[in-house]
Amino acid sequence: MNRRRQETQHQRISPFAIFSIILAMAIGTIGGVTHVVYRNCQIKTARDIDAVERRIEQHQLDIRTVEMRADQILNLFAIRKTLEEVGTDLVPIPLGVSEDILPPDDASESASVSASL
Repeated sequence: MNRRRQETQHQRISPFAIFSIILAMAIGTIGGVTHVVYRNCQIKTARDIDAVERRIEQHQLDIRTVEMRADQILNLFAIRKTLEEVGTDLVPIPLGVSEDILPPDDASESASVSASL
């Protein structure tokens, strides 16, 4: 009986096993902290992307609003109605009276003429 007690009492954990356990815990801790840091960076990037997408949508809405207002302002019938309400002296131009003036075809001739002046 005494022999069995002595055998069980002398068994200890070796220093190598303790060192291995401490090293494993350190590696696990470093891995966990690294994972948290990378995950936080991913979350921040996802939030930045969402903010940019919201800004893009807002700009697209602003562009549509500006185009709609420009169409309302440049509406021929609205312009005529506004001119009538104001009581302007402007009259419509008949179709055959106006003429289109196109720029010259040869740009080099116009450059040489302007250089000689």
